[in-house]
Amino acid sequence: MWRHLIWDMGGTLIDTYPAVDRTFVEVCREHGHDIPLGEVSLLTRRSIAEAGAELARRFGIPESRFTEAYAALKLSWRTTPAPVMAGARELLAYVRDRGGLNLVVTHRDRVSASDLLQAHGLVVDDLICAPDGLPRKPDPAMHQLAIQRHGLVPTECLAVGDRAIDAEAAEAAGIPWVMLATPGLSVPVRDSKGRHITDLKELMS
Repeated sequence: MWRHLIWDMGGTLIDTYPAVDRTFVEVCREHGHDIPLGEVSLLTRRSIAEAGAELARRFGIPESRFTEAYAALKLSWRTTPAPVMAGARELLAYVRDRGGLNLVVTHRDRVSASDLLQAHGLVVDDLICAPDGLPRKPDPAMHQLAIQRHGLVPTECLAVGDRAIDAEAAEAAGIPWVMLATPGLSVPVRDSKGRHITDLKELMS
């Protein structure tokens, strides 16, 4: 039975993707190109940076436009943050009440990640950010650091994320994982050992 939860941030703890998707669709429209929101969603679930690069190549738009638009969106989250994922507050409290730790491992830079947590009054026990000098997922380094820093047993932890790289990083670190599915989007995962859920509250049962 797991005790500690290792969270991904965007798309798992904070519902950031809808705003990112809309922002990239708007950049395309500003340059005279229409693209379905769902198509952009599939691209951003792989990687936001890669999504911007792919759309730039496809439509002949300077990649900097997507980078700038995303940077502006992150800045706006300081005052109007992306919402907390449904069920996340309850699950954070559930872990805490059981004596466990809530640890966050994210590709987001520390300033942006901290801004989102503070804006919502969310308290976590540790925040590990790849831009601080760690390899990005699916490399397991961030998960391994979370385990080492807190002296945890990997099998007493559970990693929750929304992208294949979250599952792959956890698997490589020996940590059981669950995938939070986005309704209407199918994210393939190479390893089938994990569990797939559609609501974070499922982890409380």
